Amino acid sequence: MKNIALNIIKVVLPLAFGLFLIWYVYDLLDAKEKHDLFLSLKQANYWWIIVSILFGILSHLSRAYRWKYLLDPLGLKPKFLNSFFSVMIGYTINLLLPRVGEVSRCGVLSKYEKMPFTKLFGTVIAERIADATILASLTFLIIFSQFDKLGDMLKSWVSYDEEGSTLVIYSAVVVVTGLLIFIGFLYLLKTSSNKYLLKIKSLLIGFWEGAKSIIYMKSAFKFILHTLFIWIMYVSMFYMCFFSLEATSNVPLMGMLAAFVMGGISIIFIQGGIGVYPAAVMQILFIYGVSRSSGLALGWIIWTSQTVMILVLGILSMLIMPKYNRYLRQQKVDGNE
Repeated sequence: MKNIALNIIKVVLPLAFGLFLIWYVYDLLDAKEKHDLFLSLKQANYWWIIVSILFGILSHLSRAYRWKYLLDPLGLKPKFLNSFFSVMIGYTINLLLPRVGEVSRCGVLSKYEKMPFTKLFGTVIAERIADATILASLTFLIIFSQFDKLGDMLKSWVSYDEEGSTLVIYSAVVVVTGLLIFIGFLYLLKTSSNKYLLKIKSLLIGFWEGAKSIIYMKSAFKFILHTLFIWIMYVSMFYMCFFSLEATSNVPLMGMLAAFVMGGISIIFIQGGIGVYPAAVMQILFIYGVSRSSGLALGWIIWTSQTVMILVLGILSMLIMPKYNRYLRQQKVDGNE
């Protein structure tokens, strides 16, 4: 019961904050800005949104195909459609339950392809490492190239503590203590015969086997190309939406990338980025001379189009995947007759 209550709190609190942020940001707008916000949404050229969604679908197809390069070294060869359905189901679940989507994605593929869950999950960790590297690179690029634009905003986020030395000492104690606890835990895993620790050890070994598959890939170059293609599609999907509004159609490339990075980071904190994603896009674009109403309208257009695309593809995947696999089983039975 305690765990259930804790899980509910983990979901409800971020969601409540996201909803509060929607009201808070809207309340900041004056009457004219509110009018301009709805006018921008009404007058937007939604053909650009359709193009954006097509780029998004290509990125998800590529992600599903890229997965095979991590699974091949493990001797796992799932059907491409099962990989795609699993990816989209994972994305859909992530909208409501943050960080559960990766587990669901592996669980679904494990169920239909009869593959070890721990190894599948390990490959997803490897994927996340590759994607995090790209996002981190873009983040550093934006910070260093646009520091004159973002400097004031960054300074407002970082407060200087006059008791700097005390803060450093405290941080060092926390880090060293955490490191010692981690080393002790590893020692227990290696030497203990406790059944629970043995289960954890087994899981970690499975995760590691999946994660290290990136090292032994025969098609590392193709994996990298797919990774680059996925992120080019992400950026293109985001960029196409800028042309849907006249006020944002001339935003410079670096301004667009800054908004893209900030929007991507915001999703980490609130499931699906509800409330926080449009606000983050608005805040960045305001620095580049876009009015708050136009920036917020664009943020909502991008967030809504991406969310609807994921929901539609995810729900279709949930409906089609069981039928697709029943069809495969029947074909196998018929072929053996």
